[in-house]
Amino acid sequence: MRGGDAGGGGRPAVLVLEDGRAFRGRAYGAVGETFGEAVFSTGMTGYQETLTDPSYHRQVVVMTAPHVGNTGVNDEDPESGRIWVSGYVVRDPARKPSNWRSRRSLHEELAAQGVVGISGVDTRALTRHLRERGAMRVGIFSGNAIPDEGTLLAKVRQAPEMAGANLSAEVATGEAYVVPAIGTKRFTVAAIDLGIKGMTPHRMAERGIEVHVLPATATLEEVYAVKPDGVFFSNGPGDPSTADHPVALMRGVLERSTPLFGICFGNQILGRALGFGTYKLKYGHRGINQPVQDRTTGKVEVTAHNHGFAVDAPLDKVSDTEFGRAEVSHVCLNDQVVEGLQLLDRPAFSVQYHPEAAAGPHDAAYLFDRFVSLMEGQRA
Repeated sequence: MRGGDAGGGGRPAVLVLEDGRAFRGRAYGAVGETFGEAVFSTGMTGYQETLTDPSYHRQVVVMTAPHVGNTGVNDEDPESGRIWVSGYVVRDPARKPSNWRSRRSLHEELAAQGVVGISGVDTRALTRHLRERGAMRVGIFSGNAIPDEGTLLAKVRQAPEMAGANLSAEVATGEAYVVPAIGTKRFTVAAIDLGIKGMTPHRMAERGIEVHVLPATATLEEVYAVKPDGVFFSNGPGDPSTADHPVALMRGVLERSTPLFGICFGNQILGRALGFGTYKLKYGHRGINQPVQDRTTGKVEVTAHNHGFAVDAPLDKVSDTEFGRAEVSHVCLNDQVVEGLQLLDRPAFSVQYHPEAAAGPHDAAYLFDRFVSLMEGQRA
């Protein structure tokens, strides 16, 4: 549920977690009630890109950075056509934005899009609670007539859980569209939209790739109708264990040995296509400061993440799969979570993070060049 009253600043609000803990604050954005999975993002910047990332569908995002909204909202940085988070939690919202590109305040944008938020919350304490107890369902309620917390808790516990949620089709495009290559066209890529961010096809277009963005429901015949030199599987929300159609589609691509690149949800899809399992992380990785090692080069990258699920693949050996040998190519240095996969006998690889990283960092931009190299090798 989303709020509709846009005049929420200063009104009382309360955040209620499904384990019963509550935090009181003031309304930020729309007034009303909303539900989702409570997660936290450690990024110090890039809140506009975070809000418009479709991977955050049905999640209430807690910002660990204490001061949010200082650069306002512009019309150039959104990663999609709307805000996707179901709720927003900040400690100290900016009283007045200050940036030459700003067109309106963050509060105004949240209110205009009906996003219920809360400010004045001790986000440090809330984040520590989620780290200890794990991501969980949450509700934000605001207005002058907030019921007792027991009533609110019952409503939170009736909300759907993220485990088992099949959400990619809810955020993906309904119609195919084309992002033209910038400069000379070198390749054609079919990009499966599972919740794609706008900067991703742009990064490919910068490398001379014409990107055909296809709905999550696209068939193998529709993919190959665009005569792709490569196929890309995007990021997206939900539980990868429910993504049977994308997995079947990817298996068809692997059978044809077409160069393949997946990010985030696409990494989990590749894991399933290769026969590995997936599992839900306790509280996930979200932010733009996650350390990952590329095991093929030994280089450590600072990377942008947004995922609550991961692939269960062995770190210490090469695995035999139906499509040849596979290995873990990238690993998170904080907790040893699988952050990338690659096939050794077919042109396919994936990473669990976001190399397009519109808000930065850009350490992983080379992965798009690696995809280009696969397509060059296949053409040769």
